Amino acid sequence: MSVNLSIDGALAEIALNRPDKLNAMREADVREIMVALDRAEEQHVRGLLMRGEGAGFCAGRDLSEADPGNEDGQQILETVVNPVIRRIATFPAPTFASIHGACLGLGLGLALACDLVFIADDAKIGSPFARIGAVLDSGGHSFFVSRLGTHRALELIYSGRLLSGAEAAAIGLVNQSLPVDAVLSHTRTLAAQVATGPTAAFMESKRLVRRIDEEGLGLFAVLKHEAISQGVAARTEDYKEGISAFIQKRQPKFSGR
Repeated sequence: MSVNLSIDGALAEIALNRPDKLNAMREADVREIMVALDRAEEQHVRGLLMRGEGAGFCAGRDLSEADPGNEDGQQILETVVNPVIRRIATFPAPTFASIHGACLGLGLGLALACDLVFIADDAKIGSPFARIGAVLDSGGHSFFVSRLGTHRALELIYSGRLLSGAEAAAIGLVNQSLPVDAVLSHTRTLAAQVATGPTAAFMESKRLVRRIDEEGLGLFAVLKHEAISQGVAARTEDYKEGISAFIQKRQPKFSGR
């Protein structure tokens, strides 16, 4: 298997497992990610972590499958790449990426589609598409513009310059950079902690943040949708438990329901 799924309690972990190819993705590998995501959702996990085996997270698409001049680039994106980016971005639980080594192209999209991204200081992340005459894909335009602004987005696209993990964190592309031997343990610890939290409420926030990004909601619309989401949260078991625990001065035990 080129994609491994493991589940420990409320937390699922997807590991890209083609270390001899820096986890470069073939079409079959992308399908395996989709299957792993489906299985994790079926198990009602409350957190999901993505990482790569070996020396890097993911070096992008495996270009040994490419057929320059003959393949249909639009079809490949619309039927293979775009569905997995959307699936990760809308996964019904908090998602985390732990990045080390190469995180390029499709790998960039897989990582930044996660809710939170933690990266090794010396990792290399970005868009090398300028070197091969291709357009940045896998959601890269959206991720770059929303996090960095148009000027920095186009600079990285035009130059093909790769950022170190430390640089990516400094400019806000990812959440935080850490020493390479600490990034996975840090991400696992935080993911496990979040997965035991009020994940039903977290999902209301995740959906609202997505709507702000996709629909450009302004303050007044956000106020309305926050009220709607609060109404949903107030009917959950987690809300009852959280308020009761606060009143009783004890730690809450959330169930995600």
